[in-house]
Amino acid sequence: MFGVFTLATSAGVGITISNRRARALLAMLCLAPGETLERDFVSKLLWPGRFQAQARASLRQCLLTIDKSLGPIAGGVLDLSHGRIAIDGRRVQTDLGYLEAALADGRIGDACGALGGIGNKELLDQIDFGDPFAEWLSAQRRYAESRLQLAVDRALAELERTADVAGEQELRDAWHACDRALPLQRGRKTRIAVLPFEQHDTIGGALFLAEGVVDELSFRIGSIPAVAVVGRTSVTSVANSGRTLPEMAVALDVSHLIEGTVHRSSDGIVVHVRLIDGPSGADIWSDRYDGTVADVIGSRQIIGSHFIAGLCAALGTDDKFAPERKMTANRDAYALYLQGRDISLRAVGDGMIAKGIELLEQAVEIDPDFAECWAALAEAHLYIAGFTPTLDRVERAGYMADCARKAIALDPEQGHALAMLGVYEFVNRNPVAALDYGYEAYRLAPNDINVALRLGTFLLNLGLARTALPYIETVVERDPVHGRNYAALCAAHLCLGNFDQAIAAGQRMADLGFPAPWLAVAYASNGEHGRAVETYWNLRTLLGTMITRPPGMPPIDDAARDAYFDLAARGICSGDPDARAAYCGMIDMLHQTMPDPYDNSVAFPAIWMGHAELVMKIYGEQTSLANIFGLMTLWVDVDPIRRTRLHPDFMGFADRVGYVTAWEKYGWPDALRPAPVTK
Repeated sequence: MFGVFTLATSAGVGITISNRRARALLAMLCLAPGETLERDFVSKLLWPGRFQAQARASLRQCLLTIDKSLGPIAGGVLDLSHGRIAIDGRRVQTDLGYLEAALADGRIGDACGALGGIGNKELLDQIDFGDPFAEWLSAQRRYAESRLQLAVDRALAELERTADVAGEQELRDAWHACDRALPLQRGRKTRIAVLPFEQHDTIGGALFLAEGVVDELSFRIGSIPAVAVVGRTSVTSVANSGRTLPEMAVALDVSHLIEGTVHRSSDGIVVHVRLIDGPSGADIWSDRYDGTVADVIGSRQIIGSHFIAGLCAALGTDDKFAPERKMTANRDAYALYLQGRDISLRAVGDGMIAKGIELLEQAVEIDPDFAECWAALAEAHLYIAGFTPTLDRVERAGYMADCARKAIALDPEQGHALAMLGVYEFVNRNPVAALDYGYEAYRLAPNDINVALRLGTFLLNLGLARTALPYIETVVERDPVHGRNYAALCAAHLCLGNFDQAIAAGQRMADLGFPAPWLAVAYASNGEHGRAVETYWNLRTLLGTMITRPPGMPPIDDAARDAYFDLAARGICSGDPDARAAYCGMIDMLHQTMPDPYDNSVAFPAIWMGHAELVMKIYGEQTSLANIFGLMTLWVDVDPIRRTRLHPDFMGFADRVGYVTAWEKYGWPDALRPAPVTK
């Protein structure tokens, strides 16, 4: 499948099929043995422009040619029906399938040999039947490459877990020597930040053209294999800080910046884009685009394709990028989407996310087929349930899932929406389905920060920190000024026993202005109880702002607040058994009396103090979009956190909430790995 398509018997005797379309059809079938292709779809790809009846007749002739060539060797290998075609997956072996199987089975020598054989060859090279086929083949190549990257990542994680240093190094060397791993070979990817564009508008009205251009450029550039685009949260934070361009580049750890302007007048729009060298702040490349509003809204690919080739040439990389997203051609829906998504992502201020949801709902009411907006609406429901004091968290999870399903129905390539379905499955006691969705989402959208973060946290929640860490580190690298990412990084290092690194991650979170109880837990885990108590105590000043009050609970005065945080800090962080017992009693009482008995203010301390009975009661009854984050630290192997895991009822609890099923499929945490069975 890599390079020029070739075919041979199992004994190695070459098979020649002279009809090039028959050869291409066989190659298409071998890309996914056992999976069916629609006859109409195949005929349109291989005979573009022909009448349907003619194309179908030509397809039948190709199938006869294949059957005649393969019949004496493997009769009946084709599986034909009235509308579909497939090839028997049990009777075909490809170099791609062999490599994936070797990686999955841990046959590192075979995998490395296969990698050496395919080298830098492109999948199905030298097959060309026009633009429709080229577009399809380009998507298949991206799909195969992302599958391989994921398979290699999983194999490396398993080799690291089993301490197979030689195997890990052998696989890394083989993968890096392969030109498809060129960004790894050169070091990390070229890192770019797309700064907010200025909009100069002589017409007025709520039309967020500059935001739309930035959104499209970020998506297109982020799909280039050799480039990593920094997340919008980090970029917005730094862009609004008053720094110079070189200072922004340092803060975001990027080599290049992109900035620009959008001018809108009655004559149309003009877009200016500049690529800037980060260290010097000097322009490297610039371009402009003159067009209409419809060019931006109805045909965003014009903006992307107009600038991408020049940007890639300036960066010295290939201009391969993903196909257009399922957006909207309606200018009002697009403007509402941009505004609503921007507001909901801020997750700050009373009613901000709710306002964002209102705008997004207006957008999908105008255009119900707006897949990207349904995904943004799903994420907004997740945020309002996860980060605001609301009592309808269960219902919000359902809203989130409904919106995500609508996005996927409209656009099956919606990795972001799939990841949110994974969140829904996790809170509904089906973590194996959550990981299934998470891995599929990552295959579809490996460059989406949200997808990688959710897959990483699913793994963390199940105690698979070693597997999770590469995903979390990628998220932090791509979005380095977003404090919440460091909570996951801190938790991963805590679970792996890397306490110095956990403290560094927690401190970075605090430095960015986010509440960092994880830092206090990291200090306590490292035996620094005095610093841990002080760190947790200092969180009290954030109550009611960055730390929301539990839903349904009234405000408290400063004296009551200070007394509560004093009890909590000593109970969680001091190592004093009496202080722990006192605070365990307090959260027992809160669990019985609060409007939301499963709130973070009860669930998180229960985990950190190893209050096993309460932990199992809370998460056995209701994992929510808010308290799910506490599970990341359930697996820290220090006292008292480990008491929950060591409780005699823990495995029964883990079985009831679906953890055991997930472990049986995706691997057990090191501390719970079943002993090998001897015969």
